[in-house]
Amino acid sequence: MWLTRVPDVPLLVSHRRLGHRRTLPRAVTDWALDSGGFTELQLHGRWHINAKDYVRAVRRYADEIGMLSWAAAQDWMCEPHILQRTSLTVREHQRRTVDNFVRLRELAPELPWLPTLQGWTRSDYQRCADLYERAGITLTAEPLVGIGSVCRRQSSAEVEHIVRAFAAHQINLHGFGIKITGLTRYATALTSSDSMAWSRRGRYVPGCGPSHRTESNCLDFALDWYRKIQTTLNPAERTPLPGRS
Repeated sequence: MWLTRVPDVPLLVSHRRLGHRRTLPRAVTDWALDSGGFTELQLHGRWHINAKDYVRAVRRYADEIGMLSWAAAQDWMCEPHILQRTSLTVREHQRRTVDNFVRLRELAPELPWLPTLQGWTRSDYQRCADLYERAGITLTAEPLVGIGSVCRRQSSAEVEHIVRAFAAHQINLHGFGIKITGLTRYATALTSSDSMAWSRRGRYVPGCGPSHRTESNCLDFALDWYRKIQTTLNPAERTPLPGRS
């Protein structure tokens, strides 16, 4: 696993990749935990793991893997096809997103939970921020706040306006699924981001060695992508993550 192989390069790893493992690696780099919510809701239309079990898993990752920067809560994405899968509304997804974050923090205040703003329109995201405020969560005081449901439209002017609006309120943002086309527009408004764009591109590139047919899961290919992003954007304080290891 890459957590043991790439010191000084931050990684985003999905709970779906770790949850079944009997033994866990010891990290040599800072990393963050993705809850796997997009896949969970897309496949099942609901969360199969409850808050207590998720806390138990995240605590194990923090203790056994170490170097955990943050763990995403069990949020509810608001893309139209996800709403069709759950048969719920944007407002209900937002309510469940905020309620889950509050519950996780109650159960394990010592763990580095990441609150995430979910919505579709700019007014949706503002409503989600208001829900956090009413729940006693001051987003400007959080080390980092995720912004979700943007990956398939991340290069649009609408998403840029949404991101810049919250950044203007001094909220440190992590952009989920932000590709280079989005980063070139508003990287300065983000504290960090992640993307699987390197892997999708790698599907169409022949493997660099006999062990793999394409570059879709190649560490060297991912690191090369990461360096190119850093060189292209070059704001040293902004950190794109190579993706979900």
